[in-house]
Amino acid sequence: MNAWVEFSVYQAVWFVAVIAAGNGYAWPGALAAAAFVLAQWLLSPRRTGLAILLSLALLAGALVDGALALTGWARYAAAWPSSHAAPIWILGLWCAFATTLTGSLRLLQTHLGTAAALGAIGAPLAYLGAARGWGSVVFAEPAWPGLALLASGWALALPILAWSARRLTQAPRNTARGAIA
Repeated sequence: MNAWVEFSVYQAVWFVAVIAAGNGYAWPGALAAAAFVLAQWLLSPRRTGLAILLSLALLAGALVDGALALTGWARYAAAWPSSHAAPIWILGLWCAFATTLTGSLRLLQTHLGTAAALGAIGAPLAYLGAARGWGSVVFAEPAWPGLALLASGWALALPILAWSARRLTQAPRNTARGAIA
């Protein structure tokens, strides 16, 4: 998929998820994310690697957003299956975002410091946009502990996911002697 098309479709998925959640619906975002992930998986030459990357993204989302929900530093609209865990729509967004690490955001695979900075800055800004624009997440007052957890969680998770995307979805190098590259 063309990188610009992929990134644009991902952004559309993000808007569907946060707007629907802000209106009390978890499933439109989860379904949009699932459709995007399925399309990416079908187009992937390394489906097994992508499946492992998606599992890692689910784990990262469950840990980061689950910690926010469990501590009460953030409350998610459409908090299915539980108000004390990461909601299904946000886990879908984690997976959809992870697939962009093999395409439009592939550059982050080899620039892990940039990935950490993007995670630390970009994630809190995206969550604040979702909070202020559509009420899909509400931060406890004061907001800084939740935003700090979010920034540190994403600063750690994004380089790990980017590195994993590189290791899991690249074509293996033929290192046999005399092999033609």
